[in-house]
Amino acid sequence: MQTLTFTTSPLACMLSGGATNLRRPQPIKNKVAPSCRHQTYQSLRHDKVEVFKSLESWASEHVVSLLKPAERCWQPSEFLPEATRPDNDFMDEVRALRERTNGLPDDYFVVLVGDMVTEEALPTYQSALNSLVGVRDETGASPSPWATWIRAWTAEENRHGDLLRSYLYLSGRVDMLMIDRTVQYLIGAGMDHSKWENDPYLGFVFTSFQERATFVSHSNTARLAKEGGDPILAKICGTIAADEKRHENAYVRIIEKLLEIDPNETMVAIGKMLRGKILMPAHLMYDGRDPHLFQHFAHVAHRIGVYTPNDYTGVLESLIGRWRLEKLQGLRDNGKCEQEFVCSLPRRIKTLKAFTDKKAKEGFEGIKFNWIFNKK
Repeated sequence: MQTLTFTTSPLACMLSGGATNLRRPQPIKNKVAPSCRHQTYQSLRHDKVEVFKSLESWASEHVVSLLKPAERCWQPSEFLPEATRPDNDFMDEVRALRERTNGLPDDYFVVLVGDMVTEEALPTYQSALNSLVGVRDETGASPSPWATWIRAWTAEENRHGDLLRSYLYLSGRVDMLMIDRTVQYLIGAGMDHSKWENDPYLGFVFTSFQERATFVSHSNTARLAKEGGDPILAKICGTIAADEKRHENAYVRIIEKLLEIDPNETMVAIGKMLRGKILMPAHLMYDGRDPHLFQHFAHVAHRIGVYTPNDYTGVLESLIGRWRLEKLQGLRDNGKCEQEFVCSLPRRIKTLKAFTDKKAKEGFEGIKFNWIFNKK
């Protein structure tokens, strides 16, 4: 899991309600029927818990099956200089790594560090998933397919931060002390997932968008690494992106199934998640000095093309299409309201693109990052 990175741009901050030192425009006014507004939602109904209980066999076949056994998974050591080789050979590999990274700009390392820090806060994300009623791991070692997925997903994701951190350390391009402090601050601060209301419908909508956005972001860091002359780092980021794509597929399948058996409540959950202030997994990022570190990191990611408003719109369009939301039938009035809102959201965002592109160039000039030795 990475930076939602669902929304890492000035547009993201505007739509998600995240803090920013830019003057934000008024929120988009939802042009929907009056009956859609001020809709009262229950935090969790008993029958939702029963839905997930009834889906355990399905989850074993269609969700848990997407996991890979450890012996078939790549491991961080496969991409790094081999420390057991003779000293001269090992140091030659490290020097080659450093030479490859010389062609990458500081801005790129700001984004790569932000991605790594977000990945390293994995304990927070496992805790968030375990807050969801009906799927949480009740014992810490529950054999239920939902608990099995949460633990094994965490284990697979754990490799991402480990690998990126090791590569960054060996590159010599970043201040690892400041980075390590940032990770500790972030894990200690946690993540506000109160909008999930302990509801697995809402939680899995969030993770569907999150994993898609993370896939896009890592794919773009891979592209930039290749263009900058580091094919090994490009392979690393691309390999991580492939993991995120597989994980996205699991969460998207869950929502697909819920839309099949409980379309109205699932559509309401999708709409509610997108209407609310979606707080990014790393929105509490802090290095001990910069209180707006996440916004500054997000700005750089937007500016160098790692995650832009176009990417955000693409995430929305991809999931709207995958879930066939425009053609969804059998909805009640509240579900129809959310269907109309969600399906029109990409178009609404595109109308703001010119504004956010302009804002991306304003307000953040001269920001220094402790991660890169207080350079701009």
